[in-house]
Amino acid sequence: MFKKTVIIIASILLLFSLLLIGGIYLVKSLLGNDQENSYSGKNGVGLVEVKGMIIDSRETVRQLRYFLKKDDIKSVVLRVDSPGGVVAPSQEIYEEVKKFAAKKKIIVSMGSLAASGGYYISAPATMIYANPGTITASIGVIIKLSNVEALMDKIGIKATVIKTGKFKDSGSPARKMTEEDRAMFQSVIDSTHNQFVRAVAAGRKLPEDEVRKIADGRVLSGEQALGLKLVDRLGTMQDAIEEAGRQAGISGEPQLVLPPKKKVHYLDLLTEGVEEKFDGALNKAVGHSLQMVYE
Repeated sequence: MFKKTVIIIASILLLFSLLLIGGIYLVKSLLGNDQENSYSGKNGVGLVEVKGMIIDSRETVRQLRYFLKKDDIKSVVLRVDSPGGVVAPSQEIYEEVKKFAAKKKIIVSMGSLAASGGYYISAPATMIYANPGTITASIGVIIKLSNVEALMDKIGIKATVIKTGKFKDSGSPARKMTEEDRAMFQSVIDSTHNQFVRAVAAGRKLPEDEVRKIADGRVLSGEQALGLKLVDRLGTMQDAIEEAGRQAGISGEPQLVLPPKKKVHYLDLLTEGVEEKFDGALNKAVGHSLQMVYE
């Protein structure tokens, strides 16, 4: 009986191990690894893509730094298809694009949408291409806050706040915003908006006064942006790739080079779901919605 039990347990452990190994190899095949592609030569143009909301800068910065270190890559196309995002990550990408442009050529190709933070990160590039119908600009900053005080009263919920200063719970959905709260938030918004205007003026080499005239949150088509010197040319992504090749001194068709895939720690995948749930609960607790965004 004991021998039979040992055999069953051993079989279960073996089956579990095989399933675990198979799962790891499956994930590895789907996500790839951090090995570089097979490109080697002098006709390469790097490609970095920014898609969707800009929440985190780390992957974009990693890819730009990778191409900056590659001696055989003289230019990069930055494909931007983003409505904007959180202020600080947008600023971090902006700074990395500026550093890249100081040493190599970086050509922005705007997709269907490159507005607010999407435009912010594009501004310091060597050259900006937009499609005629690209939605871009939207130079402005916003904080969105909600108030559920009336709803809480209806269902009999009362909030108790213990704080260290009068502004510590500013923006809380559980109470009305005071005039002092509003003035404080407006001062932060104005400061961040001025940073945006200065960044665009510096990146595009335009007078700040000219940028400020259109820095009221308005969106522009690529065609309108060209007339206001916010972009350099109208064209497709392929046009931008060919331009990057010319700027790099490449004769003929440039070869598009992708950055290496991010290294995956497969054990981390087992805890990723738990971490995301914890982060979600934590964000709700500390007020995740209280973020300034270029949107």
